[in-house]
Amino acid sequence: MDTWLIIVIVVFVLLDLLAIGGWIATRRRTRAGDAALLATVASVNDALAAAHAADKGWEPARLQEAAREAFTSAHPGVEPETLQLVHVDDRPGIANDRAIFKVVAAGAEHELVLGREGDGWVTVEA
Repeated sequence: MDTWLIIVIVVFVLLDLLAIGGWIATRRRTRAGDAALLATVASVNDALAAAHAADKGWEPARLQEAAREAFTSAHPGVEPETLQLVHVDDRPGIANDRAIFKVVAAGAEHELVLGREGDGWVTVEA
């Protein structure tokens, strides 16, 4: 076999190894960026939902407390790990208002829908 053919084969093998290494590095970096992006989007959504609730005259702290009470009364003995306000539905009239929470408790995820009843919040069917 000629020397120049061996050099060409070695160069192509090295280029292939570099390309594969670059592809692997790019995939790892993209996956790490995806997790950070999802965390940022979740935090922005939380802030947006809380701001929307405050803007509509609803008190986010009051909503959180009502959601905690509603969940613990529906699931005795289970404390929610996280309560995340994910949607505020401010329909015309107080009786039609809805606040939807994502609740994580005991390793499971639940959806909790609260509706207005007078000045308070109660659990309603989704």
